[in-house]
Amino acid sequence: MRVTVSRKAHFNAAHRLHNKAWSDEKNKAVYGLCNNPNYHGHNYEIIASVTGNIDEETGYVIDIKTLKNIIKLEVEDAFDHKNLNLDVPEFKNVIPTAENIVVVIHNKIKNKLKEGLDLEVTLYETPRNFVSYAGE
Repeated sequence: MRVTVSRKAHFNAAHRLHNKAWSDEKNKAVYGLCNNPNYHGHNYEIIASVTGNIDEETGYVIDIKTLKNIIKLEVEDAFDHKNLNLDVPEFKNVIPTAENIVVVIHNKIKNKLKEGLDLEVTLYETPRNFVSYAGE
């Protein structure tokens, strides 16, 4: 029997959407206000959902404390109150769009999960704008 266990978390971070290969004019045309040279911030919310079989011994798919600790280490400690472009190595050569951020978060969490567990991460950039990624 497969069950999904979810945990919500949040972090605050700044970023700038800017493609170094493009002119300033093209960046402004494509990214608008999100291309502000002085960056801008969001109060990001994430939901990490782990799906797997219920362990007969523990009754858990995953101990929620384990998931909480993974999210704290891999997401909150790594991204909270950071400039994603400047402070987070994963975005050195990757534009920190919501789409790219959710993929990075997914991969960081997935690498810490036991084999056989599936993961979907939903990232809210604003209460109305969000993306989800469940791996390829």
